[in-house]
Amino acid sequence: MGRGIASGTISAGGAAALALLATAGLTGCGGGSDGPGVNTLPGNVSQLSRVAYRATATGSGSTAATQDLLTAGLGKSGLASTAAVPAYADPLNPTAEELRRNAIQSNYRGLVDATAGGGYGVLFGPNIDLSGANTRGEGLVPGLEYLGVLDDSAGRKRVAMVVQIPDSFDVNAPCVVVGPSSGSRGVYGAISSAGEWGLKRGCAVALTDAGKGMGLYDPGDDTVHRIDGTRATRAAAGSLAHFAANLTDTVRSAFNAAFPNRLALKHAHSQLNPEKDWGNDTLAAARYALYALNQEYGDVDGNNRRVKFNAGNTTIIAASVSNGGAAVLRAAEQDSDGLIDGVVAFEPSAQPSTTAGYGVQFGGTAVPGYGKPLIDYFTVANLYQPCAALASAALMTETSTFNYIPLVAMTARATNRCAALAARGLVAGATTADQANDALARLRAYGWSTANDQMHNAHYGLGNAVIISTMYVNAYGRFSVADNVCGMSLAAVNASGAPVAVAAATRAQSYALGNGTANGSPATPVLNTAVGGATGWTLAVSPGSGTADFALDGALCQRALVTGVDTVSGAALTATSVPTKAQSDAVRAGMAEVLLNGNLRGKPVLMVGGRSDALIPVNNSERAYAAYNRVVEGGTSQLRYIEVTNAQHFDAFNPFSGFDSRFVPLHAYFTQAMNAMYARLKSGTALPPSQVVRTTPRGGTPGAAPAITAANVPAISGTPATADQIGFAGTSINVPQ
Repeated sequence: MGRGIASGTISAGGAAALALLATAGLTGCGGGSDGPGVNTLPGNVSQLSRVAYRATATGSGSTAATQDLLTAGLGKSGLASTAAVPAYADPLNPTAEELRRNAIQSNYRGLVDATAGGGYGVLFGPNIDLSGANTRGEGLVPGLEYLGVLDDSAGRKRVAMVVQIPDSFDVNAPCVVVGPSSGSRGVYGAISSAGEWGLKRGCAVALTDAGKGMGLYDPGDDTVHRIDGTRATRAAAGSLAHFAANLTDTVRSAFNAAFPNRLALKHAHSQLNPEKDWGNDTLAAARYALYALNQEYGDVDGNNRRVKFNAGNTTIIAASVSNGGAAVLRAAEQDSDGLIDGVVAFEPSAQPSTTAGYGVQFGGTAVPGYGKPLIDYFTVANLYQPCAALASAALMTETSTFNYIPLVAMTARATNRCAALAARGLVAGATTADQANDALARLRAYGWSTANDQMHNAHYGLGNAVIISTMYVNAYGRFSVADNVCGMSLAAVNASGAPVAVAAATRAQSYALGNGTANGSPATPVLNTAVGGATGWTLAVSPGSGTADFALDGALCQRALVTGVDTVSGAALTATSVPTKAQSDAVRAGMAEVLLNGNLRGKPVLMVGGRSDALIPVNNSERAYAAYNRVVEGGTSQLRYIEVTNAQHFDAFNPFSGFDSRFVPLHAYFTQAMNAMYARLKSGTALPPSQVVRTTPRGGTPGAAPAITAANVPAISGTPATADQIGFAGTSINVPQ
């Protein structure tokens, strides 16, 4: 059995269990909860704590008595608050409960538009019940929370899992909702999607970071996050370290001397390629949920509990968004035991294993690019988005300051990027305007559409392409932080872009506030080889161009890792080229490990995408995967695809000027999709057919758009009009305009 607190004990924060495990190590045994007999922990899972969160009134408390499962005691009002994050008693040493509270707020707000005008508290939110009525007050959900860890035999994997059992759980109609985190987020990364729906339904909720999460390692002082988010030295954390780079003290000292103030992130630098295991990690979280339910409700058998709930008598839905959406698709493909009953995948990063044998049509016309691997199109975006954003078709002038990203101030550097690409023959045109138009055309040819044009400026301004390119080539290639692949590293930077020591409070609180990526807090991508010294990507002067061009040298190298050829010359990489052939081979091998096979094993699946998604364009993801699945499963496929117009990847952008008037929240459809899946599984109600849902933007003055209403986001139809039906022309999916 996995060492931990006794199953009947309620701890105030699991501190005793954490201390025990820190000295005893993480172990787990048992056959899971799928069969009869004694309830045992699934293999390689350890239970860390079992905590009762009993809040019945809102507040900013930081104890189990003041928190709840869904809102951490903050309620609907506290989650939406635009004031500073709830305070820590000691900002340099936040407690595990304080970090949990702020992580739930941060992760919830990171995925939804938390303004009333955008639908929060009106169309969705903790106060809105599953029928869409405002009946739940502040929306607190009391219950129990199990914290566990899935490891591997080497003791390096560390997948965090949280099982939430609401007091409303119905033992006579048991259900589990499994929610792997979106993006690179931590264990609460699906709290506003799978978590909220499941807790409102009275299901147990199994959350997991799927091997990602805010695992920040600082080589400077050898400190790590523990699983509960608190920080310690690697030695003090021991087997409870969320992630520590695999460096000897000798290598670490040399690295710090040559590259001071650098940081490592778990998703990028674990050297495990965690994405390949997202599906199995999701399945493991489901098994841990069954274990927790049996510990609570199974018949007592001496010192043990008997199995009461299993995959045969418990409805299990896997649901999440973005990378979490990819994880639930992968879990369905890998579910050889029939654990999962249904899947809801929102804006998933679905990567088909091939583009052969099927096609994608839009309005009856074949699209030029589709079904490409994520790092393939991200490294293309990393090359072309800054230049393409200057094209007239891509302008979004009302967002010229896009919150904190000064796009106007970046225009000169974007112009430099266009010129540097043209000098290398990577774009055509004698003027910046011509070069920008050519760059935009290249993006359209690679899977983006005209519906994405005006999102490119936001994505390059936020650095999404350079962040993902830098992180994922490291992850796929299993590179160490000390490898500095393509001359790129991660660090906190000052106003001049120079790497500096991460602020102590930022590091201490990063588990709660960070999203697991190098988005600037606490780290940003740095070009080590920049003229004048290592510089953050936004200000870096590339040696190749001698201009500030957003670290083009790094982008060219990262693209070569994906293709196996020099990005400019087209020559095959060699043992001495930069990057080397061996590095590219490693990246491409890692890419192959994460591709989906299209076989959903006949499970009912609802997949929902936003047509305006410029981060994960639907041609490369949802449309392509739906077509691929149809070829693989044929007439037995139960996948239904819903495409929502005027919806993009980041609902949290929607409050910004221009986004408010142009885009609707995709999240408005999450409850609908989950309700439809639940009805399918419990009552046999047919899933809605594949269709386009035609929304109406809020319009009005950018920055002051009128409040959204239900009329802006019409429901998914059980009988869509012929002009809205997504169908097939032979083996090609055909999405109506």
